[in-house]
Formats: sequence, structure tokens, C-alpha cells
Amino acid sequence: MKTATLRYWAWLHKWSSLVCTVFMLLLCLTGLPLIFHHEIGHLLGTEVEAPQMPADTPRASIDKVLETAKARFPGKPVLYLSQEPDDDTFWYVSLADKLNETERFDVALVDARTARLLGAPDFNQGFMFWMTRLHIDLFAGVPGMLFLGFMGLLLVLALVSGVVLYAPFMRKLEFGTVRSGRSARVRWLDLHNVLGIVTLGWALVVGLTGVVNTLSVPLVGYWQSTHLAPWLAQYKDGKPPSPDALASLELAAKAAQAAEPGMTISFVAFPGTISSTPHHYAIYMRGNTPLTSRLYQPVLADALTGKVVGSVPPPWYLNTLYMSQPLHFGDYGGMPMKILWALLDLITIVVLGSGLYLWLRKPRAVALAAGAGRVHKGALS
Repeated sequence: MKTATLRYWAWLHKWSSLVCTVFMLLLCLTGLPLIFHHEIGHLLGTEVEAPQMPADTPRASIDKVLETAKARFPGKPVLYLSQEPDDDTFWYVSLADKLNETERFDVALVDARTARLLGAPDFNQGFMFWMTRLHIDLFAGVPGMLFLGFMGLLLVLALVSGVVLYAPFMRKLEFGTVRSGRSARVRWLDLHNVLGIVTLGWALVVGLTGVVNTLSVPLVGYWQSTHLAPWLAQYKDGKPPSPDALASLELAAKAAQAAEPGMTISFVAFPGTISSTPHHYAIYMRGNTPLTSRLYQPVLADALTGKVVGSVPPPWYLNTLYMSQPLHFGDYGGMPMKILWALLDLITIVVLGSGLYLWLRKPRAVALAAGAGRVHKGALS
């Protein structure tokens, strides 16, 4: 590779790494507890579990579930109704002061069999709340999400440029070599390179899925303004229904299940929320296989009549978003996958920290004439 080309890639790797490193360290540190959020919730006593009952216990009416939640938080409209992918024994009912709320919710956990209140933990405080908000948007809402998405793109650029520089560097050394007899900086350089190339695939996957996840609000907004336009056109002269005038969600849910047999309700977005329209219940159905359980089929039901008016095939970008969310946190393969994700996260912290150390330890440029390995070394300094 020509010296001028190496110089360009070295510059690209250096500055893309330096700009994003601090934020990537923050995301790795905050992401680590999020991998084990259920387990940490059990330790902190914030996880609520439904009592054991026979598997064939009849389900309570969803309308009764909503009544229980509204009684716990009177005067607040319901925004979302959802269940865990692997636990249908209770419902999360999210309420807020306004329909377009995107950050702070009151949540009632209601037994799906008895419609009894199981608890109403405050998810807007505590250790996991801070970790989640820092990881998702830096407490800055959509602008914070988009900023972190840009940092994720810089990470991908740093990884790609690092691979380009790594190829000529390894021509002189065997793979995995750490020159223990050299200076501390050389040892850290070798360790940085080895761990970086080992975790390359994982870092690319997590980085790219993280970027996609930061685009969730604009992607859903675009979907509403384009793909839902035919269903909204018929309401152009009508006012959105009042939360007190909504049709039975139980009837709408049964109609949605009849429209999509073989699928299960994952969550419901109420009229006026960011994931629905002003005039519909958006009932998101999921499949029952490992793949389709992570993909959603939105079904629209008229909010005044409860009748299904259409099943909206999600476009490719929404399917990409749906797949990115579980893949980013490794929460689709049980505890073994969580442990693997945590180990790779810890190794990435070492890679990021060592890169920062190498730059701080030697801020001057290294001459390209010393070879491709010296070029890569200088790119991090």
C-alpha cells in the first residue's frame, strides 16, 4: 500500500477514534448492566413477577387490565400496553400526562389472568434508569439519540480504517503476538491490535445496530407519514377521539388476532401516541418462531368502533429496526448469550481504553518511513 494512502487511513483512524472514544466508553460501561437488567432488577427488588398458576388459566379481559391501571394512576391516559416476549402472565400498562410523551411514564404491572395490580415500580429513578437514559440519549431526548448515532458511525469508520492499517502491520508479526520484551507502550499497542481484531465482528454488529436504534423515532415518524397515509386520509375532516370515548380494546385485540391467526399480541399503541395514529389502536402482532417473534405486524383498529381496518406490512427499515433492538443487547439467546455479550463488552472497554492511553502517552506523529506497523502505531498516538 502506498505511503500516501496509508497516511490517509492513519489520519482517518486517528480522528474517528479520538472523537468517539469517550462516548463509546460511556456506552460500553452503561450497556454492561443493561445486558443483565432483569437479573439486576431481581437483586434490587424492582422486578415484579406474577404468581404461579396453571398454564391454561383463563386470561382476564384487557379492558379490566386497563381499568386496574387507570385506578392506580387516575386521570392519566393509557399510552401503551405490552408484554415480555417470554412471559405472558402480566401486562405492562404505560400511562403519562400527555399522549405524545416519549421519555417519562408511569407503569402499572397487572396480572394477565386476574387483572390484579402486581405493582407500580418507578422506572424514572434509580441505578437502571440512569444507565438506560445515559445509554439511549444522554438525557437529551431525540437530539441525544441522533448524536450517539453519529458517534456510532464514527466507531464503524474507526473499525474499518483500523482493519486497513492492521493488514500491513501483521506482515511482520504472527497473529496474536504481544511483544512482552518491549516498552509498556509497545505491549499495549500489540494488545490493542489483537483484542481489536478479535472483537471486530461483534463491535461492528453492536455499533451498526446501535446506530439503527438511535433512528427509531424518525423512522417511526416517517412510517406514520407515508405508509399510514391511506388510513389517515379518511379521517381528514374528523377530530381525534377523546381517551374516554375509545372502543373496547378487548374487542379490538380479538379482531386483530382473527386478522392475523397464528400471531400473538406483543404491544398496543393507543391513539395519538408516537407508534400509532390519532384515530387507531396500533396492535403489534408477533410470530411464534425464534425469528418472527422479533418481527412485528402492525394491525390498525378504528379507535371508536374497535373494528380492524387494515394490516400494515412493515417496510424494510422497520424490520431492520425490530431486528436491531434484541441483537444490540444480546437478549435473544438466554444467559449464555448475555455472558458472551458481557465478555465482549469488557474486552471492547480494554480496546477503547488502550487506544486512548496510546494517544495520551505519545502525542507526536510517527514517521511513515518506519513501516506499516509504525504507521498504525502513529495513528493511535
